[in-house]
Amino acid sequence: MADREIRSQLKNTAIVLAAGSGKRMGTDTKKQFMELDGKPLMAHCLDVMQRSDIITGIVLVCGSEDVDYCKDEIAGRFGYDKVVAVTTGGKERYHSVMAGLDKIEELAGRDGCEHVFIHDAARPFITEEVLKRLYDSVRECEACVAAVKSKDTVKIANSADYVVSTPNRELTWIIQTPQVFTFSLAKEAYDKLKEEECGLSCQGIVVTDDAMVVETWTSHRVKLVESSYENIKVTTPEDMDIAKAIIRRRGSDKR
Repeated sequence: MADREIRSQLKNTAIVLAAGSGKRMGTDTKKQFMELDGKPLMAHCLDVMQRSDIITGIVLVCGSEDVDYCKDEIAGRFGYDKVVAVTTGGKERYHSVMAGLDKIEELAGRDGCEHVFIHDAARPFITEEVLKRLYDSVRECEACVAAVKSKDTVKIANSADYVVSTPNRELTWIIQTPQVFTFSLAKEAYDKLKEEECGLSCQGIVVTDDAMVVETWTSHRVKLVESSYENIKVTTPEDMDIAKAIIRRRGSDKR
């Protein structure tokens, strides 16, 4: 593929994170490669992105031992021609996001990508409708994340597990992925994180998502965009049971 074609394909790029070990699943197979309805778990979100009118390119980030598998048994086997690169992730989730951003810049330059959709491979049920809402939002505010309003009361605790405060439930949200940013904003935030990484543990900072990186290392606000309660992250065997139930319900709804 010519450089110009690659730059065009990376206009709205999804970074799909598949480097996790999946220890909490308790199986030899990593959760992103476990079978769900006849195909690897991560193939379900890739199906949606492959069909999407919004996502123009995909960068897969996986463990070094899984690069060939992702190229041959995921991208190749299922015909995901939007996958322009498979690259190696790192120890922490944010290292894998950095690797994805660096790969995009390597292929398309600093200006070749407009928006980046950062998504966990273990969330199989993203929809085109949610992608559309996120895309509309990121074009307006440059930074947004998929989220759902909390159904439960949330408590803020101290280190001894005693309640410190109870935030207004109407203002609490559960954060999901994709998390979507202009490429320039995401790269700026992660470059600053990389510069200060050595001091994170000393400050007690644990980076848990991309919005936190943008919130911490830039002055930009992040918009919450309503997603779906079905957009679950499969982490434990119980989550896989829920995922199978969602597949069955969706199948019955089509009949």
